[in-house]
Amino acid sequence: MTTFEWKPGETGFIGIDGVRLECACHGPPPGEQATIVMLHEGLGCVALWRDFPARLAEATGLGVFAYSRAGYGQSDPVDLPRPLDYMSREARDVVPRLLDAIGFERGLLLGHSDGASIAAVYAGSFNDARLAGVVLMAPHFFTEPEGLSSIAAAKEAYEKEGLRQRLGKYHRDPDNAFYGWNGAWLDPGFERWNIAGSIDGFNVPVLAIQGEADQYGTLAQVRQIERRSPSSVTLEILPGCGHSPHLEKPEETLSAIAGFAGSVLVPDGLAERG
Repeated sequence: MTTFEWKPGETGFIGIDGVRLECACHGPPPGEQATIVMLHEGLGCVALWRDFPARLAEATGLGVFAYSRAGYGQSDPVDLPRPLDYMSREARDVVPRLLDAIGFERGLLLGHSDGASIAAVYAGSFNDARLAGVVLMAPHFFTEPEGLSSIAAAKEAYEKEGLRQRLGKYHRDPDNAFYGWNGAWLDPGFERWNIAGSIDGFNVPVLAIQGEADQYGTLAQVRQIERRSPSSVTLEILPGCGHSPHLEKPEETLSAIAGFAGSVLVPDGLAERG
């Protein structure tokens, strides 16, 4: 039985295995409506979702839960360097405990970038009857020269062009957040990183959203989902959009997610409870 107190519109903390994780809730709690659990990008956190979680709750009528992974936002820091399989570890060690802790009954995982990779590993590794579908925005399944070049450029921007100061507004320890992500991706061993096999284990519908001009990944990433997923796949390619569909094309992104949520949740009645 969960002891987590759902407080819509408020930012707080949840404890997972002794680690304090920053979190925020919007809309109705689990038990009243289905829940969308949001997994942020490699430099993201609760605050960097901006107003998207609140707008998502309003657009869908569902509960929305966002959290900052360890090392990000106001959450507890992590030891560096991160292991190169840090996304798979998050999916297998943290996400299951988090879902239990918030009283997750039915809903979606929604991930962006690294968060989408984490959601994909979870969906491909666990036969979780509570999960009705996954939304993957700009997912990574393998490394590409284009993406690695952009990540190297981010290091230059962090150390010489003021990115550290900008991230310091959102992360209590920007070095922990940045180098935990950047250091792993630029490790020579990470060039062999590949989690595309997780797609083979999908047993829930998938919505994949990709910006056509994404500087961190080509359309080859989402084409993998089309080719390999045993479950139904809805693919939204957004022209004139880079790596962050929810910020660059918010209306289109909200519409796609709301439509997907309705299609996978309404038939079993759970999106209409309350």
